[in-house]
Amino acid sequence: MPLIKVQTSVAAPAQDSVESLLKQLSSSLAKQLGKPESYVITAFEPGVAMTFAGTTDPVCYIEIKSVGSINPTQTKAMSQEFCQTIAQALGVPTNRIYIEFADAKGSMWGWNGSTF
Repeated sequence: MPLIKVQTSVAAPAQDSVESLLKQLSSSLAKQLGKPESYVITAFEPGVAMTFAGTTDPVCYIEIKSVGSINPTQTKAMSQEFCQTIAQALGVPTNRIYIEFADAKGSMWGWNGSTF
């Protein structure tokens, strides 16, 4: 049920680097939210046409969604961790990374032919 989706203007790094990044994000998100990693989904969309502050310099937008509440302490910790992770992996400065956190009602999140 937790999701982390990364969209960036940066070109895709080597496939093994992408897979490593996705696995790192998956593990970190599960730990941050206290949820089993077996429910975590990750997505990476490189080379997206994007601007930020009127420029096309490297930029990144991250969505983090989960069923249940995400509290402010968690969002602050996740913002710090995921901004650092993306900055190191993709070379996007942390001040050009936005993260959207969203709680989803269980009835609005489908899985395995049902909902949560």
